[in-house]
Amino acid sequence: MYDSMKFTLAAGACALALSVAAPGPAAAAPESPDPIKIALFDWTSVNLNAKILGGILTKLGYNVEYPTAEYLSSLTTGLTNGDLTVGMEFWDTTAGEAMKASDATGQTERLGALGPKAKEEWWYPLYMKEKCPGLPKWEALKDAKCAAAFSTPETAPKGRYLGGPVTWEGFDDERVEALGLPFAVVHAGTDGAMFAELDSAYQRKAPIMMWIYSPHWAPSKYEGEWVQFPEHTKECYEDAKWGSNPDKKYDCGKPHGEIWKYSWKGMKEKWPVAYKVAKAYAMDAKELNKLSGEVDLDSKSIDDVAAAWIAANEAKWQAWAK
Repeated sequence: MYDSMKFTLAAGACALALSVAAPGPAAAAPESPDPIKIALFDWTSVNLNAKILGGILTKLGYNVEYPTAEYLSSLTTGLTNGDLTVGMEFWDTTAGEAMKASDATGQTERLGALGPKAKEEWWYPLYMKEKCPGLPKWEALKDAKCAAAFSTPETAPKGRYLGGPVTWEGFDDERVEALGLPFAVVHAGTDGAMFAELDSAYQRKAPIMMWIYSPHWAPSKYEGEWVQFPEHTKECYEDAKWGSNPDKKYDCGKPHGEIWKYSWKGMKEKWPVAYKVAKAYAMDAKELNKLSGEVDLDSKSIDDVAAAWIAANEAKWQAWAK
């Protein structure tokens, strides 16, 4: 009788321990102890999305690493050979050609759209419109007086255009040449430096023309407009005969469209639950702007902001894992 009671109690304790140790979707994970490598790039929102996804996967039992990668080459090298597992933001505006090349390898998978629509273009504060009243039409920039209004001692008499880091590409140098704009293109060293310069110029009402992208907190914080270039088409980037300059490509604005998530093709088979979460992962543009602002404007760490989102949205990400 005593031995029987001991066995029953032990079995019950074992069952209780198993029930406590298996919190739903994480019970089946991880399918492999190998690290899932989520790429970090050089702007805030993508790293927030990376840390949120990674934090979710960590809670589900996965081993997660965050290698820093180059934006465009990650599509055609890191993700194709499995050195990277997931990239959270590839914008139609700048990564279109790299995504096409990545798709052609058959070694990556487009996991679907993140959610927000992508827009990137030349942008100026509204106070500059007094000095260049033809804006937002791009033709206004061809006027020497307008260009001079955007100049600095280093670029005068040409206007100064502050582009993103060179790794973002964007074809701004080619655009300036194709459209005959009297502007000098200067590339910011980092995303943070670019927006620090905007804030400084805006406070002083100093001239600035720069690359602004959305989703981002900046178009909400600062009053301004995007330059209206000729509408982008595929032919503009591929056929010099298209557009106002029959001898040059890129005589139009930047493309716009979706923001895509990508994975290494082997992720689906190696980590199926993690793959399911990454595929289902979505973020609203308004929410992403708010989270990015908490990092860039409120000086919170990306890790803290990501952890807070994960804690507040457990029901949502648990559903992604089912």
